Amino acid sequence: MPKTLMEYAEWLAHRDDLIWPTAPPRVPRKAIPSIKPLPNIKAVTWNVYGTLLRITDGDLLLLPAQEIRIQVALEKTIQEFNMWQSMTRKSGAPWQHLFAQYKEVMEEMQLTVPAKKGDIGQVSATKIWRKLISRLEQKQYEYDVDFYGDPDEYAEKIAFFFQSCLQGIAAMDKAAAVVKAVAEAGIVQGLLSDGQSFTLTQLLRAFQESTKLPPRGRLFSAGCVVLSYDVGVKKPSRTLFETAAEAFAQKGLDPSEILYVSNRWPDDLTIAKQTGFRTALFAGDKNSLQASAEQLLTSDLRPDRLLTELTQIRNLLEG
Repeated sequence: MPKTLMEYAEWLAHRDDLIWPTAPPRVPRKAIPSIKPLPNIKAVTWNVYGTLLRITDGDLLLLPAQEIRIQVALEKTIQEFNMWQSMTRKSGAPWQHLFAQYKEVMEEMQLTVPAKKGDIGQVSATKIWRKLISRLEQKQYEYDVDFYGDPDEYAEKIAFFFQSCLQGIAAMDKAAAVVKAVAEAGIVQGLLSDGQSFTLTQLLRAFQESTKLPPRGRLFSAGCVVLSYDVGVKKPSRTLFETAAEAFAQKGLDPSEILYVSNRWPDDLTIAKQTGFRTALFAGDKNSLQASAEQLLTSDLRPDRLLTELTQIRNLLEG
């Protein structure tokens, strides 16, 4: 039976022949927290990258600007999945040929992603690799179906591997314990984030390194994990936030009863606030914080609260 993505990720973690990039250390930023209790909060939803996870670049990037990083990641991917024998032979390094195709497919998908006016389309990393695999299959490319699964499952595993070579991931300080505590308190909990099909696997694996977690269904409420790849649009698209509001409405919750926590402002928390969510800015990591103090002071859409430690969320939920 093919490995699930989580099983595959754990299998990779136990190999000693792979070297992964490391996540940047957390760098605290001087700020005065605002942690007065918020009344009538019945649910919490989180941004993932930069809030619950530390990540290279501070956010998930399918194509970083530094070409050397892309080169290393593609070279590892070509070798890991034995792609070279089925690639078109041209002058130049194999990674350069694959890079050109990767960019071409990504740009094509960006142009065809359906999105409402004002929204920004989100390309699926898995679909990019699925298209690239289909091209390799024209050259008699084969892989271990019993291990990797069908072509879509295989593409998802390649996307996970490639992204792991591009960006280091680690849990934000106390994030796993905080998310677990919120779930154990019986509070409805979800995610509202730019992300890919492997995002939840990255999150849970990072959390498991420090904390024993309950089953996923007890950690995050069914239907309340809203990620951009699944919706087809990314922040600051209003459709993403409206989709999250609709998901919580299925639980009988109004946006005013939901606290959204993120490190990003204004292209994230401001849209959440306009949608009706209560908001908290996580300003505890200088590497990932996307907010201007000057703008925060003058904006009518500034966050309701400011956290310098994720553990401070318990103060907000005492209202």
